[in-house]
Amino acid sequence: MDPIISIGRQAPQFQLRDIKGDSYSLKDQQGNIVALNFWSAECNWCERIDQELLAYMESWKEKVQIWWIASNANETSEWIHQVAIERNLSTVLMDADQHVANLYNAQTTPHFFIVDQQGRLAYQGAWDDVTFRQRTATQVYVPKVIESLHNNQTPEITQTPPYGCALVRQYKENG
Repeated sequence: MDPIISIGRQAPQFQLRDIKGDSYSLKDQQGNIVALNFWSAECNWCERIDQELLAYMESWKEKVQIWWIASNANETSEWIHQVAIERNLSTVLMDADQHVANLYNAQTTPHFFIVDQQGRLAYQGAWDDVTFRQRTATQVYVPKVIESLHNNQTPEITQTPPYGCALVRQYKENG
């Protein structure tokens, strides 16, 4: 795995609109921990993790901003909006042209990138260590990373392979 952004470097800045049309800018989140979750409405891995992530949000409150980023080329905004409402997701950002997915080199849904309070990339990878062969998590990475950052500590684990559904890219023919 060869990430575009090295751990500890400034996270690439971007601005996206959510499913309601409100604008969100990473630059405006300086001082907060931001979890970027490249997400898909159709991915079963995302659905499982959405439920787990929502359970943590209550304890994190204002300490952490969770941004679900919808970048799959095959998903309509209507479908994304419907699934976001069904799953009670708070901030789903639309990345229809896949600019932000490409900027971060997101590979799967889900694929997490955790940005620390100083705007630096602190973690990138999977939510946990569940795979097709290992159906029960022995480690849940993202909450541990967020807790470390909240306590002004360096996370023990900063990078894991992302795991889930392939992010559906939009290809343009040359011509």
